[in-house]
Amino acid sequence: MDSRTTLISATAASLCFLLCICMTNGQLQRFIEPAKSDGSVSFITIGDWGRRGDYNQSVVAYQMGRVGEKIGLDFVVSTGDNFYDNGLYSEHDPNFKESFSNIYTAPSLQKQWYSVLGNHDYRGDAEAQLSYVLREIDSRWICLRSFIVDAELVEIFFVDTTPFVKEYYTEEDGHTYDWRAVPSRNSYVKYLLRDVEASLKRSKATWKIVVGHHAMRSIGHHGNTVELVEELLPIMKENGVDLYMNGHDHCLEHISDEDSPIQFLTSGAGSKAWRGDVDPTTNNPKSVRFYYDGQGFMSARFTHSDAEIVFYNVFGEVLHKWVTSKELLHSSV
Repeated sequence: MDSRTTLISATAASLCFLLCICMTNGQLQRFIEPAKSDGSVSFITIGDWGRRGDYNQSVVAYQMGRVGEKIGLDFVVSTGDNFYDNGLYSEHDPNFKESFSNIYTAPSLQKQWYSVLGNHDYRGDAEAQLSYVLREIDSRWICLRSFIVDAELVEIFFVDTTPFVKEYYTEEDGHTYDWRAVPSRNSYVKYLLRDVEASLKRSKATWKIVVGHHAMRSIGHHGNTVELVEELLPIMKENGVDLYMNGHDHCLEHISDEDSPIQFLTSGAGSKAWRGDVDPTTNNPKSVRFYYDGQGFMSARFTHSDAEIVFYNVFGEVLHKWVTSKELLHSSV
């Protein structure tokens, strides 16, 4: 097959993929991940990672492989900023292999990677990361703007949070973003919130998790994302969301909401970490259960009754473990 035929085939596949999304009538696309035979679901969450192995990315990847084997990993969740410094420049950017395929090589990590876009990804060709061409290069890769992973007892709602942030539309931000799919910030956010709310209301899952790139609650470099707190958080509270997972701040942290059962979990330490850039005044100190300003990742395991969240450093050492039951979580507020 010559290069022209290959290009035509890839383009056709991409168009079919886009048409499938458009025909969902506003519903978020859904991917199915069956639970294990014992009824449990296990995954690793990693964010802010793609640096061609630098800043200990390769070391973190190695430890992820070890933990993935131990917990019986089902899939990986990426919280965005997948490729630095400015995303990918095209579907054929070698950074995709150099920062993803060639780094996460452990046998346990050869599962689906479900990814959202971060603000750095929007600074490049955002459409490239969504392209079916990347799936042909590495079949693990699944990246959409917003979508759902249905793992039976757990439903994970991936939300494209970069368009929420008003600062990114101003000259003061100092960066250029790929807004081709976001002609109007207000309309995009309005319809996305509508789709997320409808999906949450329909969900019958025992555990509901929302994943986005930006933090709602954080004492790290970026702090709280006001737009998400004002526009997305109320919908999460009204629809029984248990956890919000994010990256953006290059740290690991666990913060509890003050007036709902929601737990805010930051896993944005996949490579370069902040090291010392922390502001504890942005959130109630009593709500901050854990903060680590270094490299690492997070694992999550769910059964119908219990959840276990574990944070690890670059050496694979356990830094923080949080175990709860569904009943305990919702009776503690």
